[in-house]
Amino acid sequence: MSGTGGADSPEGPSRLGPEGPSRLVRAYAVTGGRTHSQRDDLELETLVSTSPYGEAAAPSLGFERRSIAMLCQDVLSIAELSACLDLPLGVAKILVSDMASERLVIVYRPASSGGRPDLALLERVLDGLRAI
Repeated sequence: MSGTGGADSPEGPSRLGPEGPSRLVRAYAVTGGRTHSQRDDLELETLVSTSPYGEAAAPSLGFERRSIAMLCQDVLSIAELSACLDLPLGVAKILVSDMASERLVIVYRPASSGGRPDLALLERVLDGLRAI
């Protein structure tokens, strides 16, 4: 059996599928049990790039942080990071927030007009999501 979660599968009998306990445990472990990021200004369209310091530190980072550092050598949105890494959006926000406070990544807040996000930015994010 492959991927069914039965007793003969590599995941074992407790795996309930993509939203099952193992995914929740992974998210809990990655964030240290936190459910909110340190920063309130991180939206799904917030753009992220790896800083020079983050590039140098990437080999010594944990798996998720190293993956973010490598992916963000090209500017990506938090939504794109979440999709590429198969992480819940909240987990991606927490990781980016932590990495920004450690100066491993640079966060770019989109300029907004009248409290609304820039339409061109949203179109680029949408194009990026479609490409995934």
